[in-house]
Amino acid sequence: MKPKWRVSHARGYLGLGMVAEAAAELDHLPATVVDPLDVLALRVAIFQERQNWPALRDASAELARRAPNEAAWWITLAYATRRADSLAAAEEVLLVAETKHPAEPTIQFNLGCYACQLGRLDDARLRVDRAIALDASFRALAGTDPDLAPLRDAPADGLSTEPPV
Repeated sequence: MKPKWRVSHARGYLGLGMVAEAAAELDHLPATVVDPLDVLALRVAIFQERQNWPALRDASAELARRAPNEAAWWITLAYATRRADSLAAAEEVLLVAETKHPAEPTIQFNLGCYACQLGRLDDARLRVDRAIALDASFRALAGTDPDLAPLRDAPADGLSTEPPV
């Protein structure tokens, strides 16, 4: 079967939630085929569904290397790095990503979550406020995200409900 058909089948299986079948299709690709971005992105989706954090981290790192202008790959890399390695390592990923995507609210929000979990509440508040200023929908998420519980419970003002001045 032609590689493009295997990729198409894998995409279809994944869309149907048939993760094992999608992975099997990609496993049948010839070893000589270097994963193009779309195939690597399918592998990332499979690794995420399987909660295979080290494989997700490695594949996301490759995507971020090959397509650094796509913020989603950096966010996925940080997500996997947090689970495979550590919160501090994930924060390092997003600090690099921030230099490439300074106006990406998800990066700001996640940096706020990481800072909160690492006990840096002032930094967390600043990051979350910045995310909200970039995209107001993060206000609702800030009220429920478990990573931000220490910030909400802080005796000061807790989370700001206003964008930063």
